Amino acid sequence: MIITPSYAIIPNGVRKYSVLHRTLCVSTPRKSVIMSRKITPCYRTEMSLRETERAIKQIKNTFESKLAHALNLERISAPLFVRANSGINDDLNGVERPVEFDIKFDGSRAVIVHSLAKWKRMALKSYCFHPGEGLYTDMNAIRRDEDVDNLHSIYVDQWDWEKVITREQRTIEFLQQTVRRIAASICRSLEEVKNIFPSIQTELSEKVFFITTQELEDLYPNLSPKERENAITREHSTVFLMQIGDKLKSGIIHDGRAPDYDDWTLNGDLLFWNEVLEQAFEVSSMGVRVDAASLKSQLEKSGAEDRMKYKYHQMIAADELPLTIGGGIGQSRLCMLLLQKTHIGEVQVSLWPDSMLEECKKTGIEIL
Repeated sequence: MIITPSYAIIPNGVRKYSVLHRTLCVSTPRKSVIMSRKITPCYRTEMSLRETERAIKQIKNTFESKLAHALNLERISAPLFVRANSGINDDLNGVERPVEFDIKFDGSRAVIVHSLAKWKRMALKSYCFHPGEGLYTDMNAIRRDEDVDNLHSIYVDQWDWEKVITREQRTIEFLQQTVRRIAASICRSLEEVKNIFPSIQTELSEKVFFITTQELEDLYPNLSPKERENAITREHSTVFLMQIGDKLKSGIIHDGRAPDYDDWTLNGDLLFWNEVLEQAFEVSSMGVRVDAASLKSQLEKSGAEDRMKYKYHQMIAADELPLTIGGGIGQSRLCMLLLQKTHIGEVQVSLWPDSMLEECKKTGIEIL
């Protein structure tokens, strides 16, 4: 069974479980991997498949409404694909390949979106949204190069949202205020859903602990970035980890961020402690978006100045796009957390390696 994002099933591997030490050992003729994570060989969910589907629908309906109310967002339609040469698709870490196809009517090429980070900002301008107003949409994507495990799938579904702000609101304080509203929407949605499905025993904290990646490195200098996330979230339950993308004092980055949508000084990840998996669990990545100055700086740091050839980037440099804050909130991730599921395949339909499906079957995990 897969337990961490960095671990993938090794074909033909021999698996040994140790409940006492909470470790998973996977051995092959070439190497052995030991992960210190909670293992539940006889994993059981209290919900049937049909009840799970009903709960998923309830969670999505409830949270979507609360999010829209908390942030003053209006639902709009969104694209599944954009033109390949538009510069609008999210480049993620710069190495992931989008799914690409040709269009019959004009011979051009299109790509399935990785996310809508850039498209949303242009939509706010096109739809004439004003400061304090925003949009949200259902975003569906395919990430063909994703390393699949119990937290990651090649299918992505999330609520993408974006809101127009003023220059005076490009602050840490405003970012934190927005995060608190999202965390409150999640926790209050959980309470409503628990009233409908009494078998749900999940407990989440609405109180958010804020810390920067540099402060976290200073606190745990001998741990890896993911180990630091686990340590701080285990202690504080709900954490917003700020300032992701730039190099730390150690010379490494905590995690990758594209240089052309979040301002690396005003962004972060919302993490909840997951009791089932015993680890920090990311539900949302968000931030204040780049302005002309931060775009220029971050493109230079990333060696990606060539992106200035695209209209989107030129519009930011010329202050032709509104200043915004926005992010994505994983729909399957949220359902997985609230329903205490151990595999994302329990709350979404995707494709999985045969070896993973067999392992899930042995351990009582019902994949949709």
